[in-house]
Amino acid sequence: MIQLVNYDGEGAYVVVGLVDEAGQYLDTLYVLGDDDEWYYELEEWWRFFGRSKDSIDGITGPTLGGGERTIVQLNIQEDWLDRGYGLRFESGVENEGYYPQEVVIPLTSDLQPGKIPGTGFIRYIRLAKN
Repeated sequence: MIQLVNYDGEGAYVVVGLVDEAGQYLDTLYVLGDDDEWYYELEEWWRFFGRSKDSIDGITGPTLGGGERTIVQLNIQEDWLDRGYGLRFESGVENEGYYPQEVVIPLTSDLQPGKIPGTGFIRYIRLAKN
């Protein structure tokens, strides 16, 4: 679950990516924000994703407004666990700010239960196993 802080303004774009132990993107797992015209503003993910505008390798949903929450399902592979990989949440809102490493969650076998606080537009992330 992704819960945003209360703020006024446009909806937040959020990218959830798989990163390696050095914090480098390996894959796009989910994108909140379906208007690809603004993807370049998520600068660090855009460098990984590229300017080709090929189809995104993550599921895309609409942006989230201030105070809203959403539940997304991520396909986390067993071989990603306990190898130094992590989930990286990058967020941005037009004319409001950009947080390239808003939340980084290590992918461990227990998947870190509880609320993991964000540093910008994300109030917290909560992970749950299926």
